[in-house]
Amino acid sequence: MQFIDLKVQQEQLLADGRSLREAINSRIARVLDHGQYILGPEAAELEQHLAAYVGVEHCIAMASGTDALLIALMALGVGAGDEVVTTPFSFIATAETIALLGAVPVYVDIDANTYNLDPSQLEAAITPRTKAILPVSLYGQPADFVAINAIAERHGLPVIEDGAQSFGAQQYGRRSCSLSTIGTTSFFPSKPLGGYGDAGACFTADAELAEKMRRISRHGQSRRYFHTEVGVNGRIDTLQAAILLAKFELFEAEVEARDRIGAALSARLQAFGISSTPKLAPGNTSVYAQYTVQVDNRAATQAYLKEQGIPTAVHYPTLLCQQPALAGQGPCARHCHQSCSCPVAQAASERVMSLPMHPYLSDEDLVEITKSVADAISQCN
Repeated sequence: MQFIDLKVQQEQLLADGRSLREAINSRIARVLDHGQYILGPEAAELEQHLAAYVGVEHCIAMASGTDALLIALMALGVGAGDEVVTTPFSFIATAETIALLGAVPVYVDIDANTYNLDPSQLEAAITPRTKAILPVSLYGQPADFVAINAIAERHGLPVIEDGAQSFGAQQYGRRSCSLSTIGTTSFFPSKPLGGYGDAGACFTADAELAEKMRRISRHGQSRRYFHTEVGVNGRIDTLQAAILLAKFELFEAEVEARDRIGAALSARLQAFGISSTPKLAPGNTSVYAQYTVQVDNRAATQAYLKEQGIPTAVHYPTLLCQQPALAGQGPCARHCHQSCSCPVAQAASERVMSLPMHPYLSDEDLVEITKSVADAISQCN
């Protein structure tokens, strides 16, 4: 069994009867024919489709999800000495991009049910040096942007959603990446909408911010060989845009399948008495970028499941405030190395375990996964 099966995805049929693989090959062939490998027409076409899907005016396709985060921060003017409030429970790119700009990540503990930033602790972390708030929509469902945006508005702060894992999810009928000042996502191959390499995007309703992010992603260039600000090389390449255009034709059906499979996994595990299944916040849907449970004896449980042919992963075993590269970055970093000031995140990091999850798991797969997990927990915990 595969943790994420990208090969079986290629066999799926599109509305016109072609397989996804055939559609991808056709899209790639078109790029090879016109030869515009950088900023070819597929990049603009992809941006139009993604903006319409998310429900915002502007999408800027990027070279990676990390570039999307970095460029969003740069567009908001985040720089040396500024503070950006975020979560300690995420992939390192969330805080790494803050540190790259000389700013300081300030960590707020997470909600025990959703694993997302806890809004009840957010306001206490805001200081006169706070420049932005950067919540992560972890494991597939949005953070609580109703509460987060209300606090941000009181303090006059912009909000960036790190939606690398939640693209396609909704909160009260609005899609992830449309819920804040800027939404960012990743199209890394294992993400809900994944390319065959690195890619990402920024989304916003603000035309001025959109234009600034577009310039920054092209070395700060406002016209050819005229650079109005310092930027980076963050633009998407045409081949990745072409692949994503083909895969986007399946995406809506895959989101529906993820919802169905996630619910089925939860129902089956709960029937075995396992209560640590994912919890959806009111108003949220999830795309289950990871299907994550908690176990007491994780290493033994993972070893048992490996013997049964069930792959697992841990997202994330080390908090950002404990990462050596970020040591000393943020007011809670020193405490987190000793007695962590983010106890909910710390407890989660020691117990979370992600199970196989993709839109093409069969009913037989679900039976095998849930029975093996129940047996593992019985044997090892």
